[in-house]
Amino acid sequence: MTRERLYLFDTTLRDGAQTNGVDFSLHDKRMIAALLDDLGIDYVEGGYPGANPADTELFAEKPDLHHARFTAFGMTRRAGRSISNDPGVAGLLEAKADAICFVAKSSAYQVRVALETTKEENLASIRDSVAAAKKAGREVMLDCEHFFDGYKEDAEFAIACAKAAYDSGARWVVLCDTNGGTMPHEVETIVTEVVKQIPGDHIGIHAHNDTEQAVANSLAAVRAGARQIQGTLNGLGERCGNANLCSLIPTLKLKKEFSNRFEVSVSDEKLATLVKASRALDDILNRAPDRHAPYVGASAFVTKTGIHASAILKDPATYEHVTPETVGNHRQVLVSDQAGRSNVLAELERAGIPFDKDDPKLTRLIDEVKTREAAGYAYESADASFDLLARRTLGRVPEFFRVDQFDVNVEQRYNAMGRRVTVAMAVVKVEVEGETLISAAEGNGPVNALDVALRKDLGRYQKYIDGLKLVDYRVRILNGGTEAVTRVLIESEDEAGERWTTVGVSPNIIDASFQALMDSVIYKLVKSNAAA
Repeated sequence: MTRERLYLFDTTLRDGAQTNGVDFSLHDKRMIAALLDDLGIDYVEGGYPGANPADTELFAEKPDLHHARFTAFGMTRRAGRSISNDPGVAGLLEAKADAICFVAKSSAYQVRVALETTKEENLASIRDSVAAAKKAGREVMLDCEHFFDGYKEDAEFAIACAKAAYDSGARWVVLCDTNGGTMPHEVETIVTEVVKQIPGDHIGIHAHNDTEQAVANSLAAVRAGARQIQGTLNGLGERCGNANLCSLIPTLKLKKEFSNRFEVSVSDEKLATLVKASRALDDILNRAPDRHAPYVGASAFVTKTGIHASAILKDPATYEHVTPETVGNHRQVLVSDQAGRSNVLAELERAGIPFDKDDPKLTRLIDEVKTREAAGYAYESADASFDLLARRTLGRVPEFFRVDQFDVNVEQRYNAMGRRVTVAMAVVKVEVEGETLISAAEGNGPVNALDVALRKDLGRYQKYIDGLKLVDYRVRILNGGTEAVTRVLIESEDEAGERWTTVGVSPNIIDASFQALMDSVIYKLVKSNAAA
């Protein structure tokens, strides 16, 4: 059976840039465009030429994309102006882009109140703009802003806006749920009516996530006949975000309702890099990934309680709707104070730690986990620290180095510019194969200084940790008062992009941090088989 083609349109560089706290540099935009192109996205929208210097420079030279069509976004001609006398349209036509996506109101209310013009002039603006871009040799799209609210208010006019674009040569007419308030059944009903007048293979959906239904609305539109889906990586976007392509892509490829009928440009091989792409975007934005994001989150395929762990060992599909590796994720059975024997065995198996089911040390390991978690450790959140605890209990961790002493000093002083600054300095004394090594480093805080000093010189093991970096640091006070206990979780990443989390607990935050730092370095050495 021949499957229909679905087209993926990414708006991360524009819609995503409207996310509170997100500010893309020109370099960021070029990196993200390349990332999306490599993933297999059909259209990458770069932004609004002329809106700011970065976007203007981005469209001065088209990025070297191998698959995606680079797209410029902007308004149709303004009311009362001609195409030749509208600087916004001129900027779009001059932009080095394969396609142009115009945005126009498709709500009679918005035309009357926001644009303060007539329906006739709005329709003429759509026709003129699409025709001009088509004449210039561009692939043309129209994003029908406020389409669903406009349809419910005045269906005839909303459809007229869409048809004006299609009849003038638009390749895609995109129906936008601008305020994110439309329900999935409404989307399906309305799109069904639209495709009676405009072929579905020219209709797109652009859903916002204000009711947490952007993905559901996008899928509803596809069921009704739409064949282009707009969204953003990790669901970035203003207010509550846009339809999340990290959820849509695997759903389209892995759920039979869609995979039996449709094909998308993301290959199985690229689908297996989805977690990596998602985290790469978070790294660029210096944001912690959403651990609970569907498909790509660190907790997406995590199971905690013993009874579920037993079922997963027998049949992984029992509690997993897809195989984690298809999206680049992995199964994890958490070890916690609720841990039973099944959890521990499952985690040892996943980590590749050899064991004998009859080994009495396994009982000791379970007891040790429960004792330490009662003291504040959280192994369900620190996979690497559990790995080391298990290996140590089973007697399988070499002593790569020993820390004899560390010291941290924080002081305020005036710098060379006469400004008062706070500086942290750490000194770490380690012994590696009988040789004493002392390293000192400054940092923007005591933990940063300790991290840099510890990884500055580990003798023959240094080459294994050169690519190691700390990417996240979280602190929680477990109980208040003067005898408070602090838990520190540190997330690390190596040169291959693999991440892991370690934990430290102590009444002293520096001591807790150093425990987690030590585990991170030792885990990397174990993983790299540095003792060989």
